[in-house]
Amino acid sequence: MKYTFNKVMLGCGLLMATAACTGDYMDINGKQSEPDNLSADGFALVSSMTNIFSTVAPSDVNCTQFVDCLLGGTLGGYFSDGAPFMNSYVRNNAPDNWTSVFLSDSKIIATLYTNLAMVEGFCESSGEVVPMAVANIVKVAAMDRVTDCYGPIPYSAIGFEGAVKTPYDSQEAVYNKFFEELAASRKVLLDNLTAQMSPLVDKVYGGDVANWVRFCNSLQLRLAMRISYANPALAKQMAEDAVNPANGGVIETNSQNATWKAYTTSTNSMRTAILYNSQDSRPSAEIACYMNGYKDARRPAYLIASSYKDGDSWQQSPTGVSLEYVGIRRGWESFNTTWSVKFSGINLPGNTPALWQNASEVCFLRAEGAAVFGWDMGGSAESFYNEGIRLSFEDYGVGEAAEAYINDATSTPAQFYDPESLNPWNGVIPAVTIKWDESLTAEQKQQKIITQKWIANWKLGNEAWADYRRTGYPFLIPVAYNGSNVVDVNRGPQRQPYPASEYTDNLVNVQKAVSEYLGGPDNLATPLWWACKPGL
Repeated sequence: MKYTFNKVMLGCGLLMATAACTGDYMDINGKQSEPDNLSADGFALVSSMTNIFSTVAPSDVNCTQFVDCLLGGTLGGYFSDGAPFMNSYVRNNAPDNWTSVFLSDSKIIATLYTNLAMVEGFCESSGEVVPMAVANIVKVAAMDRVTDCYGPIPYSAIGFEGAVKTPYDSQEAVYNKFFEELAASRKVLLDNLTAQMSPLVDKVYGGDVANWVRFCNSLQLRLAMRISYANPALAKQMAEDAVNPANGGVIETNSQNATWKAYTTSTNSMRTAILYNSQDSRPSAEIACYMNGYKDARRPAYLIASSYKDGDSWQQSPTGVSLEYVGIRRGWESFNTTWSVKFSGINLPGNTPALWQNASEVCFLRAEGAAVFGWDMGGSAESFYNEGIRLSFEDYGVGEAAEAYINDATSTPAQFYDPESLNPWNGVIPAVTIKWDESLTAEQKQQKIITQKWIANWKLGNEAWADYRRTGYPFLIPVAYNGSNVVDVNRGPQRQPYPASEYTDNLVNVQKAVSEYLGGPDNLATPLWWACKPGL
């Protein structure tokens, strides 16, 4: 499909850049350490690919705060609002200018498709094929986050002949298209494994085509797991295809992690968003409870210590748990202007690359595929489960502590305690333990796998929210305040409603999406197509 963008799409103003494409792609590769020598085409490609990459984990601070901190971070169970947002995602009463961001913010879809058109033009002129294949993989990674927020979305017709009012696709059709596009991109890359992209163009893998193949397959495995209950046959086919060594392999080591290394000269946008107003986002009660109960050695890498000390000693909860690391209950009801700053903070150094997918997650995907669905993942569920833990510990610099953690058969999540007594909860997090037990049921194994995957995927909030909606795991403490009369507080919101602008600018298409594709009213409680686990 031609990525043609001539007009305003989805109400977003598109800043259309122009550049001559004269086939000077090799100028980038031949002088990649000399940016001053880049041709006009070289600069245009660097700019366009950078913009495309920025749509997966936005470099724009405002956009990042909405989609990764306040939406994914809280609904995925990692973060809690640390500022007095009384209308928010986690309280199920976010205003339209919050819930519309994924679909209508110019930093995501508009930026993505504008720059895809430019890369396509460059590749047609130069005869190069690798940049377009990579860009299409990144497009799938970015647009998956959008469809997993709303369900049916405009996709196959975006930009077609400069369309202004864009038709929607069902979520099933979107996922089918994802798989087609990943397969096509993988074929191009496998046929061009010796090609090189400049590190200036590729701040993820430095131009290593083989690693792009691994990310392509790993992303396919993630998407296959997402549809495991909605289309079991296709999920199995796509998952087994993804891990087949003949297709180039998946991410297996931390050196192969898909991370956007764009913050060497600037500050990670998530860090900036977190630190707004003396930390708009704080760690959730859940992440602290799980990690405290498991005596997790990754805590100092994830969390900043709280202020709950008596002299040189940390205060303790009534059950004897140290308050060195303590999180805030999500969706708090009572707020005091001085209390949130006492809780732990989120540890995120400013030069941290933006995480897309890591080797640990891939191991847990393979573990779930083998243990829960009986897919051929190339090994045993237990081996992948244990390796997923090892890789995460290694990634956070505490690899020496992994074996003791893996073999811990008794530790369970700590009971939540609110040291300020403002938003208490007297329930108990289910006592899921760490050590693998082959005698468990498939359901119990899934809970164990997803719980450890959730911890290892720290900061990938939208991925955690998707897993929670798909499987019901990990257990999350019900929010303190529920501002919706349709959301089950024990399950949380299932999606975000479409922007109000769609009902004024794209009425016929959004009405068709709701009536024919969504499967329920356009509100927070309607489950997505893939969120159909029996009994959930």
